[in-house]
Amino acid sequence: MWHLTDLPATGALSAQLRSILSEAFAATRRSRFVECLSTGRLPIAAYAELVAQHWFVYESLELATAAMTDDPVAGRFYFPELYRVPELEADLRFLHGPRWQGRIAALPATTTYCTRIRCAAFDRATGYVAHHCTRYLSDLDGGQWLGAAVLEAYDFRRQGYRFFVFEGVDPELFRARYLDRLDTTPWSRTEREAFLAEVAAAVRLNLDLLTELGNRWT
Repeated sequence: MWHLTDLPATGALSAQLRSILSEAFAATRRSRFVECLSTGRLPIAAYAELVAQHWFVYESLELATAAMTDDPVAGRFYFPELYRVPELEADLRFLHGPRWQGRIAALPATTTYCTRIRCAAFDRATGYVAHHCTRYLSDLDGGQWLGAAVLEAYDFRRQGYRFFVFEGVDPELFRARYLDRLDTTPWSRTEREAFLAEVAAAVRLNLDLLTELGNRWT
């Protein structure tokens, strides 16, 4: 979707990131799967499969967090209040029952995504922060729109949608804090370019996953 030469070349790193993520959110909303899911036109099993794929992705990402906590740069982005795996597991227990782990499987696009996280985010701060901010800042922004749409479309009550709920986190204030930390990260130009390129890769992998889900369910 993006190539390095297409990325914003100047300005604060946070502004460059917002430019990429804004375009990514627009592409996400245009995807067949999200369009149909957000309007309640898919069976609940389709939503359950999205939750399952998210679990695989976030398990990889949060394992990377554990590996990178002591890194002087990556450690600045350690925010345990953002962790999604516990919430995803609660959703999966509701959707699939207590033996949910035996009822889910990673799709090929998900496997590719997780492999990229393992290759890029476990030993490089630029790769780790790129995948971290692409997922969590999107969850705190466009993800809140999707969560509200899913809640209304599928009439969830107290369970099934915990992934979208960040207890004790003010999304707007947290995003501002996160972006300020990003702008004060002492990266060289080469490191900034590597970070932005990996953000673009993470966005593309997420859209590939949505495309595969769309092909399966729409």
